[in-house]
Amino acid sequence: MKEKSRGQWQTRFGFVMAAIGSAIGLGNLWAFPYKMGKGGGFSFLLIYLVFVAVIGFIIMLGELAIGRHGRGDPITSYEKVSRGWAFNGVIAVIVPILITSFYSVLGGWVIKYVITYVQELFGAGFRGLSGTDFFVSFVSGYEGLFWHVVFMAVTVFIVMMGVEKGIEKWSKVLMPALFVLLLIIIIRSVTLPGAGEGIAFMLKPDFTVFTDPKSFLSVAASAMAQMFWSLSLAMGIIITYGSYLPEESDIERNAVIIPFFDTLAAVMAGLAIMPAVFALGLDPASGPSLMFITLPEVFRQMPMGSLFGLMFYILVFFAALTSGISLLEVSTAAMVDRAHWSRKKAAVVMGVIIAVIGIPSALSQGAWSGVRPLLGMDLLDTIDYISEYTLMPICAFLSCIFISRVWGVDSVVDEVSCHGRLAFRSRKFYAFMVKYVTPLLIIILWYNSCIQPIINYVSA
Repeated sequence: MKEKSRGQWQTRFGFVMAAIGSAIGLGNLWAFPYKMGKGGGFSFLLIYLVFVAVIGFIIMLGELAIGRHGRGDPITSYEKVSRGWAFNGVIAVIVPILITSFYSVLGGWVIKYVITYVQELFGAGFRGLSGTDFFVSFVSGYEGLFWHVVFMAVTVFIVMMGVEKGIEKWSKVLMPALFVLLLIIIIRSVTLPGAGEGIAFMLKPDFTVFTDPKSFLSVAASAMAQMFWSLSLAMGIIITYGSYLPEESDIERNAVIIPFFDTLAAVMAGLAIMPAVFALGLDPASGPSLMFITLPEVFRQMPMGSLFGLMFYILVFFAALTSGISLLEVSTAAMVDRAHWSRKKAAVVMGVIIAVIGIPSALSQGAWSGVRPLLGMDLLDTIDYISEYTLMPICAFLSCIFISRVWGVDSVVDEVSCHGRLAFRSRKFYAFMVKYVTPLLIIILWYNSCIQPIINYVSA
């Protein structure tokens, strides 16, 4: 009865859509293309794909197993095996709270752009402003704070409805719609004159980054951080979603399907954006501004650009919303399980708390733009850095130690195989990777992405 009251996925398709929805978010549609641009295109993509196989699959399978075994939020699931390891569950709950606090700011910006492109169809959206001027005009004041609250309100509403009627129901609609819209944008992008250069940038083999160890480590660290962010790893989501899985579900198969579709969406996002950026002679490595400054310029110069811009930002909103739902679900589930709150109370209270925590990020481009607490970064980037480059790799490393040294690989095998009823085809590969290769890679890349920049900044 307890499991039923927590909720459970009604269909395998619903779970897969929800998990893919969690993975496919702004990390794919916003961060992946510009990080690929900075990382040399194909080289970044190749490194990313390798990391999905040797780190992403390993962590995802382990987190699904931990969640289904523990039948609770991350804290409860770790605690079920060893009370001394509940702290890693605490980290896994803190991370999505931090991420949601700035993610909802970005989601709010997306809502603003959707509404603007609706107005643009009637000639009143951007009011003749350039992409830069329009973006600065609304983030420099308090309008960004308003849209941040709106995005959080929509997210809370869906999470309040529960696993089956809220998360699963909406994911089954939003994710197929997202892929359809993404395909339409790709067709428009790759058919622009000069788009072939952008396609070649993504897919033409280029191994120059591998000739310089320093450049390789920098790109590899960026690819690893992007992988954690993109696959929703080490942030409690996969553990929480795994806790709603039926006993007979095939965890190994899910741990392959989810990264596959997530990576497919990331590559599709690149194909939707890069050909158009190159066709119009814009900078593919323009950073976070790619989504909110560069792309509006792309659509401005594109035939029927207002219509395609509207479709693009609707699909970005779908992606942001499904990820926002999964992020809020972690802390909501924790309050339901541990404080015994009702789901509605937990969703509303945590939503309000996160909205308040997100105020500095919402004002980071305007009223509080001068506040730069870490490595010269603004408040939004600081929270992103702490969660994505610091806490997530630490949590993932500790998960590997927990699985291989505390719970034990044999216990994971037993859980994944449903106590011997299902085949666990990759068990030998999984055992070797989780014990030795994956944690070592995480530590090396974490040092390069987190510790080394601090050392460089202090010594500069």
